[in-house]
Amino acid sequence: MSQHSLAHKSCLLFVPGNRPDRFDKAAAASPDGIVIDLEDAVPQSEKPAALRAACDYLARARGGGMGPSVYVRLNPLGTRAALDDLAALADGRLAASGLCLAKVETPRDIELVRAHDPAKRPLLAAIETARGINAAAAVAAALGRDDALGFGGADLAADLGAAFEWEPLFAARGALVIAAAVAGIGLFDVPQLDLAEAAALRAEALRVRAMGFTGKLAIHPAQVAPILDAFQPSETEIARAKRVLAALDAARGGAAQLDGKMIDLPVANAARRILARAEQRQ
Repeated sequence: MSQHSLAHKSCLLFVPGNRPDRFDKAAAASPDGIVIDLEDAVPQSEKPAALRAACDYLARARGGGMGPSVYVRLNPLGTRAALDDLAALADGRLAASGLCLAKVETPRDIELVRAHDPAKRPLLAAIETARGINAAAAVAAALGRDDALGFGGADLAADLGAAFEWEPLFAARGALVIAAAVAGIGLFDVPQLDLAEAAALRAEALRVRAMGFTGKLAIHPAQVAPILDAFQPSETEIARAKRVLAALDAARGGAAQLDGKMIDLPVANAARRILARAEQRQ
């Protein structure tokens, strides 16, 4: 598994591509990775300069070999800006740890990017439209074990004509949880836009983790710590996971019980995921 794999990452921090002065500050906030955003955060007139800034930073970061993983959010495929992004990738100037794809609506988007990325770097495919939700299972199936889906809740709410709130988007979140679970890949929740609500952010992170999300995106350094904390397995969870695997080992392939309950393969796999996430944090 790649060190830049999205499988066990919990928090990616977005930083506008036209604000290179913030790149190092974002990395210093200690997220699992930063995402240099060339899409929504950058006005059309500033996209060429943002791409150059991203390339310059990536060249410098690669030379230093330090800090968190650095991903790049490309413009939506089919736009001229996306062609420029992919051209930079093809000739090696955009040597990112991975790529974030905006407004993915078809597995063809994944195939197109793969064709221009011989390194096969991890992909975060953002589902942000009704068409994307409809194709989520197919998109997830086109991704690999180091990849992940991302939930673009704000854009989806606008596309649906729904409120950007928990209840109206619950079904969409559930559809993505199922798609990601079947494909065996990670799933990141939409960033919280209210920067003043730290308690609400942690509560929402715990809520989506309980649904099956593996991480949450951030748009401000102050959001990193609450998200990482929410997705970190507790000591109680770690201890139980170890007991589950120990009980299975003791059963030597036979039926196993723990605390009066049967243990099967899905329970064992869940325990292994908890321990893998805990180990990632050490």
